[in-house]
Amino acid sequence: MDNMSEQSIETSEAPEPITGAPKPAGALHQNRVFLDLFWDLAKPEQEVRLRAVDGLVQYLRDNSKGEELEYTLKRLVDGLSHSRETARPAFSLALGQVLSAFGDISLLQTLDRIKDKHNLLTVKKKLQRNAMFGNVFGVLALHQSGRLTQEPQAVLACVQLLQSLTPHRQHLRDLPTNTMMDILNQVEEEVFEQVLFTALQSDLATPFRTPEQLHLLLVALQRFPHTLKPKKLKKLLGFSTIINQDNVPRLTELLKTVANSVKKEQVLPPVMLDLLKLSLKEDTYQLFWTKVISEGLLKEPPGPSHYLSFRLLGAALPLLSEAQLKEVLRGDVMRQYGQHLVTSKKPGRFQLAPEMDTYVSSFLQGCEDVDRQTAVVLGFSALCNQGCPMVPPSWRAVQHLHPPALDAYVAWLRSMFLQPQLHTMLDVSTKKPKDEKEDRQGSVHRLRKWIGARLVALVDNQQLKKEESTVMEVSRFLLFHAFFRPTAVCAEVPESAEELSVPLQDDTRAALANSFFSLLLSLHHLPQEQGSEEDGAPHRRQLGVRADGSMWISHLFDFAQKLLQQQVEPGPAFGPLQREAWDSLLVSVSSLRKKMKKAQSPENKAFLQLFLLVAMYLFKAPEELLDIICDLQSCVERAQKKKRRSKPGEDQEPAWVEVLVELLLSLLSQPSRHMRQVCKMVFSSVCPHVTQPAISAILKVLEPEPEEADNGLLITDDEPGLSREGEEEEEEEEDVQDEGSDSDDAEEGDGDADDDGDADDDEDENEEVQEEVDAEFRLRLMKVLEQQNALAKEEDSSGEEDLDDDAMMKLDKNLAAVFSEQKKKTQAKKDEKSKVKKEKVLIRDFKIKVLDLVEVFVSRQSSSPLVLSLVQPLLTLIERCMGSDRELHEQDLLRRAAHILRNELFRAKVYCRSVEDRAPELHELMETLLNKALKLHDSSVALYYFSACLYLVKVLRGTAPSKGPDEYTADSVRFMGHVDVLRVSSLFRAALASFFSRRRSPLTSQMFSDLFTRFPVLCVDLLDTAVQNITAGVREHQQGQACVLVLRALQSREVQLLLSGEPLIQLCTRVTSELVLSVQQCGSQQRALKDKLQQVLELCQCVLGHAHRLKLPLSLELLQASLQDLSSTTSFNKTGRLEDTYWAVMKRFGVMKPKIEKTKPNPADDPKTAPKKKKGFLPETKKRKKRNVLETTDTTANIQPKKAKKEDKKRDKKQMNKEAKNKAQKRPAESAPSQDSPTKKTKLPQKKKKDKGKVLSQTHG
Repeated sequence: MDNMSEQSIETSEAPEPITGAPKPAGALHQNRVFLDLFWDLAKPEQEVRLRAVDGLVQYLRDNSKGEELEYTLKRLVDGLSHSRETARPAFSLALGQVLSAFGDISLLQTLDRIKDKHNLLTVKKKLQRNAMFGNVFGVLALHQSGRLTQEPQAVLACVQLLQSLTPHRQHLRDLPTNTMMDILNQVEEEVFEQVLFTALQSDLATPFRTPEQLHLLLVALQRFPHTLKPKKLKKLLGFSTIINQDNVPRLTELLKTVANSVKKEQVLPPVMLDLLKLSLKEDTYQLFWTKVISEGLLKEPPGPSHYLSFRLLGAALPLLSEAQLKEVLRGDVMRQYGQHLVTSKKPGRFQLAPEMDTYVSSFLQGCEDVDRQTAVVLGFSALCNQGCPMVPPSWRAVQHLHPPALDAYVAWLRSMFLQPQLHTMLDVSTKKPKDEKEDRQGSVHRLRKWIGARLVALVDNQQLKKEESTVMEVSRFLLFHAFFRPTAVCAEVPESAEELSVPLQDDTRAALANSFFSLLLSLHHLPQEQGSEEDGAPHRRQLGVRADGSMWISHLFDFAQKLLQQQVEPGPAFGPLQREAWDSLLVSVSSLRKKMKKAQSPENKAFLQLFLLVAMYLFKAPEELLDIICDLQSCVERAQKKKRRSKPGEDQEPAWVEVLVELLLSLLSQPSRHMRQVCKMVFSSVCPHVTQPAISAILKVLEPEPEEADNGLLITDDEPGLSREGEEEEEEEEDVQDEGSDSDDAEEGDGDADDDGDADDDEDENEEVQEEVDAEFRLRLMKVLEQQNALAKEEDSSGEEDLDDDAMMKLDKNLAAVFSEQKKKTQAKKDEKSKVKKEKVLIRDFKIKVLDLVEVFVSRQSSSPLVLSLVQPLLTLIERCMGSDRELHEQDLLRRAAHILRNELFRAKVYCRSVEDRAPELHELMETLLNKALKLHDSSVALYYFSACLYLVKVLRGTAPSKGPDEYTADSVRFMGHVDVLRVSSLFRAALASFFSRRRSPLTSQMFSDLFTRFPVLCVDLLDTAVQNITAGVREHQQGQACVLVLRALQSREVQLLLSGEPLIQLCTRVTSELVLSVQQCGSQQRALKDKLQQVLELCQCVLGHAHRLKLPLSLELLQASLQDLSSTTSFNKTGRLEDTYWAVMKRFGVMKPKIEKTKPNPADDPKTAPKKKKGFLPETKKRKKRNVLETTDTTANIQPKKAKKEDKKRDKKQMNKEAKNKAQKRPAESAPSQDSPTKKTKLPQKKKKDKGKVLSQTHG
């Protein structure tokens, strides 16, 4: 189609539309705005086309001239057959809008014009396809005008035109039929009966010929039921109903064709939905669904027919009743859909599940019937594979459920958990079980595990409207069945009356425990209900609390206490010691609740949440928490006592804070996100009481001692329950359907990933170990063979034939023992290596959690002097983690530490201001950090060290005493607080000298530029060093950077204020002398010298500006002379910026840039320069010279008639052909004929055609 665009573009976009009327054409050509609108209609941009349509209609309304309207209709009709696909709808839309705006234009005349212009009998063959589209889009334009239904004859003519285009399916497909259906949807029944029925009778009488004709009949039946009554259908078709037993085979074959036609589009064709609606209307739904869909389309191999059935199932949900929904969702279509879900999990397979989720979600969103909602949700949840439902636990479609439907769904889940009825589930598994009993137990386990995750997902989905009673019911249910076993029915505990038809397995209880703690995390983030807001006042809703303000976990704690008091047996892990710890926690919780009733405080709330969460963990990991509970209670009691005491005599260290921090670090080692957040909350509440030993304990974890690296952390990874729960809470979702991937396999996968990450580092070591193992194994193997005399000797080549059967059996037994022992040793080494790597990963994760506490402390206590003790450890952590070959965990640790330093410390507006006692210590720390920065190799790490030094200078300086808003004097700028200016200046001076004297320094000029900008006093002290290195720098780069630093200093307002008067004159004098020497060194054309010269000239411009503005008595003659000599030694041809800067400096001396007159060079004047060859033409040596051409000197010879010119051309051509033949005959026979002339004859015309094509494309493109 794109190839035909240039050929047929003249017929649709030619700007000269009217050839026989010169006056209107001349008038139209004067208005280019009007003509450009037609060109915009063919643009590829949709917005441009739409603007052109609106602009054209508006122009015609404002300037309603007859010739312009006629010209518009002609151009729009011509554009209907445009070769560009995007242009045809634009011309059609424009024509429809024009016909709608001007009602006096006859639709029949417009249609006749369309027929004449796009007549398939008269148009060229290569333009027939465009003409077909022109007819269709012309009818669409009439339809879009909104006037077609007002003229019945025009409707009839349009339908007849579309009928004539229907056979051209190769190009138009179903476009004519769809257009006819659009027309039928707007036509009145009276017009259809009187005008269109006769024209459409042939198409309506053969509905099973093509899917389009069937769809046309279905649309007619929907729109005109009184015209197409059963009696009339009987007379027209031979049967009164479309869907009957006789039509099932033809209907099935037709729908197979429909399925293959939409294979690429992957959509549900409208004819399918219309057939379903018709079956419901004719009361033949059962026949249609059973015979056509289940026994027709589904008998085909998996492919388009199956996908069509699945899409019809999703689209049919809003149309079916509750009974029909239940029947369909347990039928063959649903079973085949389950088989598709099983097979589509393989990579590269087509997945229809997202489309089905969209269908179900739209149905639940638009359905108000609770029973139908419940039927659909239960139907999809009952589809399972070996007991595990196929829908994921986090199925987002249920977010549109109404609260009654949600309650019914939760009740079904609970009943299936208590009494699994696998026979009511629609199982699609095809594997035959070896043992039915074991298979049933496995199916029940998978189903219960999925139900637990499904209940948690319902609570976690915040877009789902749910009552508090439903949330509490789910929470109590999971808590009860995860950790308790009923021994008798209790009236106060309804859950104890629920009987389990299949006892719970230990794996199922462990999965429920993981689900319960995931539920606790969801409840911790659950927002408060909207109904709890008073008078609709807009305020932020609290998280983790109910409408009455009580915490969710507090209610679950009370429920667990009630269970322990009743005849309910807790799990085996909850023994007497755990019961004693529970009772002690109960006392602590009660005391904290009483205090919170009196006065709400964040500290008490945080301690209460921590106690409640630790109490819940007693049911899961009691051994690890028994020691922590006692220490935690004592810490809280001591914290409360200290809070009540306010005597000034007691200034002892609050040891409870150090113990509490140690306990929080121990709790952070638990693989639980909920525990991590609660510990962070508790630490945030006690931040004002944190002391230096507590900070030291945190820093010790971040950088442990070598001997304590393995034993200093409480990393719990021995119990499988903890690791499973940790993985479930750390990840966003867990795939419950795959039974083969439990937590242990996931951990092994992590270990394998780490093995891959560290394979390069340990490659040499592994090879050495393998060699040693092979040598040891070889020795043992040789020993066994020697004992049995099984080794072949030199004098006896048949050693194995001397062994009898008993000896051979004994040898085999010994060899098997050797190989088994070797296999065990190899596996043990692999397991040990994997365990070490897992421990490393756990330690890194633990450090990332500990950095949470560091970040909380820095953000909450940024003005505390203790924050300063965090600088050096964090810098050490960054230095150790920096490197491109580090693993992902270390990169996360690096990013976290860098974020704390950069954003929370260095850029914080609030910082420590009371450092009188720690000034010497901070100066020592600054010297240590700066010396460390000078020894580094990575500039990015040195940037953090240098920024830390600047931060310490800021802390030592503090804030200057404010005297007034307008008092900005040298004294206020010179204020440096507790900074030892001499010592600090000497430190930075040494660093600056190192930067200028080292070829590869980790420091950069931007670091010192930041120093000069933030601390002008230090800048003044360091200026001498910078000025000296303008010429004394080790390389041109360092010398240029010295110019940059001096320039930044001279541009600073504070530096000018500090150096006002004689110091500024002396400084400018030294800078000028250094610039003179530097300019004299810049005569080379090297790149480095060019950059340095640019920086030198910028500094010269600044110095001259100061001298002129401040009238400084400077001697500038030497500088001027050296700059004038520079223009003769340096060329500024390719560096425009350098040239502009140079002449800007010279302008200060009164020397203006000379004006160069640009003259166009004449190539004829210079004999050395040959004219350039024209591209695309043959050189003169390759051109064939014309011979025997008569040259005339008469000027009138060129003025000849056309016939005479043609005769001369023919005569010259004949003469040239004769000469070519004679020349060929004179050639010797040995030489082969030359191929130059034929190639030239063939190439030159081709070239002319290409050039002509280029010109056409440029003029019309």
